Amino acid sequence: MGDTPEFTAAAELADWGWPEVLALGGGAADPFETSSYDVTWRPKDRHFGVWHEGRVVAHAGLAVGTVEVGGQRFDVAGVGGVIVESSLRGHGLARLAVTGVLDAARADGLDRALLFCLPSRAPLYTRLGFLPLPEPVTADQPAGPAPVPLGAMWKPLTPGADWPAGPVRLHSLPM
Repeated sequence: MGDTPEFTAAAELADWGWPEVLALGGGAADPFETSSYDVTWRPKDRHFGVWHEGRVVAHAGLAVGTVEVGGQRFDVAGVGGVIVESSLRGHGLARLAVTGVLDAARADGLDRALLFCLPSRAPLYTRLGFLPLPEPVTADQPAGPAPVPLGAMWKPLTPGADWPAGPVRLHSLPM
């Protein structure tokens, strides 16, 4: 997806952290609305932003994780930290930011993407081509492996990529 007259397609950000997330979230203490789930999240390794009038107005992060499903072990592009400045929501900026992550993941040779989301956000990711996983994903947590209490979705990044049947074990903190 390319530039629009108002917004620049997602580009990798050299410097991104919690202060920038809070700014995009309008200063909300829990901008992703996940604190009640008691999940320890993995920080993203790479960050992609959509620019408007000289500032980042949308963000998505990438962290590569290893999953085990149906006896198969493979790496996935963990998509997370998706946030759009509240005054600019509804302009397709989440799509631009997530597309930046997915394009980078493909360039890195990854075949599948994985994300966790609140039920209210699943329709957005469905529109972006993500498919729901039928079972909860078990992921690392400080006290040991535990089911992630949020919905998990995946997306093929290359032709022919599929998701094996069976319980999913993410060998890292959720992204």
